[in-house]
Amino acid sequence: MSKMSTSELRSYQQICGKNGAMMVIACDQRGAMRSLLASDPQQQSAISEHELGLIKADITQYLASKASCVLVDPVCAVPQLVDNGIIARDTALLIGLDASGWDTSPEGYRLSRLVENVDARRVRELGATGGKIMVYLRSDQEAANRHNMDILRQCIEDFAREDLLLVVEFLTYQLDNETGEEYKEKVPSLIYGGTKICLECGAKVLKLPYPGSKQACADITKLAGDVPWAVLSAGVDHSTFLKQVADAMSEGASGVIAGRSLWKDCISLDRNATKSRLESLAVPRLNELQAVIEQHFHAPSHNQTQQVEHV
Repeated sequence: MSKMSTSELRSYQQICGKNGAMMVIACDQRGAMRSLLASDPQQQSAISEHELGLIKADITQYLASKASCVLVDPVCAVPQLVDNGIIARDTALLIGLDASGWDTSPEGYRLSRLVENVDARRVRELGATGGKIMVYLRSDQEAANRHNMDILRQCIEDFAREDLLLVVEFLTYQLDNETGEEYKEKVPSLIYGGTKICLECGAKVLKLPYPGSKQACADITKLAGDVPWAVLSAGVDHSTFLKQVADAMSEGASGVIAGRSLWKDCISLDRNATKSRLESLAVPRLNELQAVIEQHFHAPSHNQTQQVEHV
């Protein structure tokens, strides 16, 4: 099991709240955010990176200032968040390395992509606390993962050389030759298998989809060992996510990295409307989410610094 270095552990502590649990606001989406802002593909493509950056700045100002960390992309959000004084000095910053969308192999597998010219050194130059990489995995299809595992190992090794924290995320997906019902039945095992792949590649902090049940969360915690994991919202509605977070936290998860469940019905190309909805809808949701985390989080009984790999 890969251990955090002293530098990585310090960064991990900074993305956590005072209670020791991760509470990260995710707004690194580009394609998904455009789809929320407009239904027509032409309208979506007309939404500029600058406009997305302004929305991410508002999310950071209203939500991340009340959390421990914000996760953004390097295309629309930084360095503006830092240079324009949007992000609070005591709010940690994670920068995503994954490019929006994916390529498709001849077999129909999703091939993950990286943002060009963004590596661990660039993430550090942008003033970030650490990075985040997301890849697509189908743990039941070995051939589907070779390209994405190469990317994953490349990023993990790069951040280890730079001694910078990297949060590892994966998503699974439905294949063309399986029905929705067949895929749904496989999801818990796919999440367990994907978690195992990430750990074998050297992940030290995990961002994972909800695996389907309290027992499945307990299985993930046992598999991860000393590697902390946060549950992601995957765009589900707020009430559903609260239940998922309760399951995950009560069974050993170390926190939450939440995005669309908080702000998906708050954002608009009208910034005044966005700000009003973030304040009236998203902030109360964040308060409810933090209350669930506080209720169910059990800080590790061991001294986590003992899990540091001294380099």
